[in-house]
Amino acid sequence: MQNTKCKCPTGARGSSLHPAFLHFAFCILNFVTACLIAAFAVTMSAQSSPPPLSRAERTRFEETSRYEEVRDFLSALAAQTPRARLEFFGRSEEGRDLPLVVIGDPPAASPEAARRSSRPVVLVLANIHAGEVEGKEALLHLARRLTVGDLQRLRGDAVWLFAPIYNADGNEKIGLENRSEQHGPIGGVGTRENSRGLDLNRDFVKLDSAEGRSLAALLTRWDPHVVVDLHTTNGSYHGYHLTYAPSLNPNTDPRILTFARERLLPAVRTAMASRHQLRTYYYGNFATAESLNNEQLQIGAAERGTPVWRTFDHRPRFGTNYVGLRNRIAILSEAYSYLDFAGRVKATEAFVEEIVRFVAANGDAVRTVVSDADDEWQRRAAGSDAAIASRLSALPAPVDILVGAVGTAKNPRSGRMMTTMTESVARPTRMTDYGLFTASTSRRVPRSYVIAASQSGLHQTVARKLREHGVRVESLATPARMTAETFIVDTVTRSERVFQGHQEVSVTGRFERRDVDLPSGSILIRTDQPLGRLAFYLLEPESDDSLATWNLLDGALEPGAVHPVMKVF
Repeated sequence: MQNTKCKCPTGARGSSLHPAFLHFAFCILNFVTACLIAAFAVTMSAQSSPPPLSRAERTRFEETSRYEEVRDFLSALAAQTPRARLEFFGRSEEGRDLPLVVIGDPPAASPEAARRSSRPVVLVLANIHAGEVEGKEALLHLARRLTVGDLQRLRGDAVWLFAPIYNADGNEKIGLENRSEQHGPIGGVGTRENSRGLDLNRDFVKLDSAEGRSLAALLTRWDPHVVVDLHTTNGSYHGYHLTYAPSLNPNTDPRILTFARERLLPAVRTAMASRHQLRTYYYGNFATAESLNNEQLQIGAAERGTPVWRTFDHRPRFGTNYVGLRNRIAILSEAYSYLDFAGRVKATEAFVEEIVRFVAANGDAVRTVVSDADDEWQRRAAGSDAAIASRLSALPAPVDILVGAVGTAKNPRSGRMMTTMTESVARPTRMTDYGLFTASTSRRVPRSYVIAASQSGLHQTVARKLREHGVRVESLATPARMTAETFIVDTVTRSERVFQGHQEVSVTGRFERRDVDLPSGSILIRTDQPLGRLAFYLLEPESDDSLATWNLLDGALEPGAVHPVMKVF
């Protein structure tokens, strides 16, 4: 700022003010004016700068953004407009900061400020698999549109959180050999796994990765009402530009499932067709009825030898199912990998845009359904039944699934053949849609779980893992005697195949009621807390995706032993 020589009068005819006071007042006025002029100049300079472009845009969608380019894009946007604030929610295994852009009018300064605003909080996550890169570019474009572009009118209707490059380390391992069959970008993509070889979309229970622990902390801290997870397909040749799914675990609150399936997703699907001319449906892959016999399904004679449409998995190791067990609305997005890269970015961007529009128009309903789910669980969960294992189930009636066609094209940089979508082909074919899961085995929800303190420190290991999830854990200050249901282990089965660094464990056995003495330091986990639904799935001895599944209790699981997790009713 330039120094400004004061030219104020030293006195005024007929004034009752002291000349020294007048001199001081005019100096202050002169200083404030100079500051305002300087601030205006900075603002005009920022506004005159063109909005940032993604690497995909700069290369005509031949390449995808690198980590530093994502950071530079978000930093430039935050410098250009006060409606975007850049922060970081953790670090990758290789030490890269994980960016989170907060958008609003103004953007919430903290999670506490977001809660005080009484607006819904929406988190959109991209690049969990760093070979599936369209979500990353789409979020950069949407951040720009919400802050300085055509969607500005929506930015104040919610707290928008965009995490465009979750698997930051995998993103930097870009190679022409990664996902080479998909239709671009021809400059290559990153790896599915993180730098430790972990699939981050199988890490939501065990939280082995630095990224997974950071994301769980973000979910606890910001507690978003809606979480959207952006992916790309890698399977069947269908006729959709994008497919989607809500939470699939049957323990998800029925209000949340109904809201997603009957209100949010139908509205988004209609808008995708009318506003964007894009075909969408629930995520799945083609299978045969015979192949489903392995899952102990009752297949009708008329279905044998015919194709069916099958969704994926109900377990909370997958992010959207995990979010559902946190009593929140979760949506999976799967852009069609054989649609060209520009088309996949367009479809993903349109899908998130329509979710943004829906939440902006229905914010009170979103907040109410989530709040009701929390309240109902805390009031009535204890003593009710909940699933510990599930089976695939069909929709009540067959549906028309669009069957597509593909061709091939050579990647000019790698020389490899890519599979290309024939967009004009989308043949409706009537088939059974196995798009749901229902409980196959249920257990009664206790009032609390207890784990006795021991010299092995197992109770502390479990407590630490639960706290990483955000579950509240109490420690007994004095010894206590309780009547508990204990699980007597009959068999312990460990998978022969190592998966994600673990040999998954399952147990069989029986419950017995007995009095147990708990030393001080034992831990107690009440189920009447907002994350009690998640705690049930993580702790129940026979759960098909528990902490025990991922070897956290291995030292205590032997035939004839008492399972360390006990239930108090």
